[in-house]
Amino acid sequence: MKNKNLIGLITVSVLMTITVLNPTIAAEPSIMVTNYEIFPPEFMPGDRGILTLTIQNTETQATTTEHYGDATDSITIVENNGVVINKIWVNPDYDDNGNKIKSTAGYNGYEDFGNIAPGASFQVSFELIAEENITEGYYFPDLRIDLKGGQYEDITFPIEVRVSNETVDLISTNVPSKISIGGSTDISLSVVNKRKNNIDSITISSDENNDLDFNSKSIFIGSLEAGKSEDIIFSINPGEMGKKILSLNLSYKNGDNQHYKNYDIPIEIIEVLDVAPIFTDMPSTIKKGKSARIGLEVYNAKTESITGVIITPITNATVIPSQYFIGAMDPDDVFSASFDIYSDMLDYGNHTIKFEVSFKQGNEYYETPSISHSFKVVSGEGTSYQSSNNDISESSNEFGGDIFNICIIIIPIIIVIIIAYILLRWRKGRKMQ
Repeated sequence: MKNKNLIGLITVSVLMTITVLNPTIAAEPSIMVTNYEIFPPEFMPGDRGILTLTIQNTETQATTTEHYGDATDSITIVENNGVVINKIWVNPDYDDNGNKIKSTAGYNGYEDFGNIAPGASFQVSFELIAEENITEGYYFPDLRIDLKGGQYEDITFPIEVRVSNETVDLISTNVPSKISIGGSTDISLSVVNKRKNNIDSITISSDENNDLDFNSKSIFIGSLEAGKSEDIIFSINPGEMGKKILSLNLSYKNGDNQHYKNYDIPIEIIEVLDVAPIFTDMPSTIKKGKSARIGLEVYNAKTESITGVIITPITNATVIPSQYFIGAMDPDDVFSASFDIYSDMLDYGNHTIKFEVSFKQGNEYYETPSISHSFKVVSGEGTSYQSSNNDISESSNEFGGDIFNICIIIIPIIIVIIIAYILLRWRKGRKMQ
């Protein structure tokens, strides 16, 4: 029994001695990644981006105090809760073909951050690269933090990086396969952002080698949110007929990465007047001094409205009205017009009259190619065209001329009657004598 008590006393004494001579080692410092951001949020193969991390020492106390021993024989140890970071780096992540998401800083990373006090935080950034032929999907490169001194384990934090092959597309919404060589034709397209992140600096421009004249040469959209689209309109002014390639260039930025896409749309330029007059009634002959009526229809075959539509006759003859104002015409509108043509100023024989249509589309002014028709002035009675004032004057002259002609006829008759009367009275007087 005494031996057992002796052994117990010896054991307690040894344990107390060990405790006094060997104080407890402080706990692992609370270094954490409290936040990280990636720009752009979603990479395309070949893109570069910036990973920005916020690292914090989450310990709340500046020091930790430990007491060892008893009331008569004790040791107090004060530990600084700050921590020295030796190195930070990012380990790459690979696809099945060995292509990777990696940091440009490599395995060397960044060193010597100094002592991070409790509650303190700092930011550090890495440039990441998605290699050109990497497979789309999710990748998790590891952030590693090496704490100085060797008594602590490295901290590992996985970073989620998304890679997508989705792009910004240009979709034809109203591009006819055939357009007229006359005037201007509008084509409509839609720019669609199929990606899950916003896209910036979107520009659509016509290729320098186009055979077609574009208005405008380029259209700048700017930013487009994920999944959104925006419609654009180009006006085309063809210079020659035939089969052409409508070439457009699309450029945009994913983050700071410039991307380009080219689009070739086949189109044929034909001789069809999309706005033009059509004869509905045209005389083949007009008698000299007479008039005839010409009937026309104007059809707007464009997909857009036009304004300020005017029909103008081109001829040496007198035509009323001298212009026919229609105004605005919606797509597929048809408008009828008529003109009276007078032949009094024309010589006998063949003549030609032309008509052209002018109009505005947007801020541009256009004149269509003219259409023409031939007619012949033939002999025959008729009344020449005069203005209303001339008509009054002519009527007055004709009235005065008629009175003069009557007087010329009546006055000699009256004179003859008077002479005959005088002779008759003279003969009767002689007989009575």
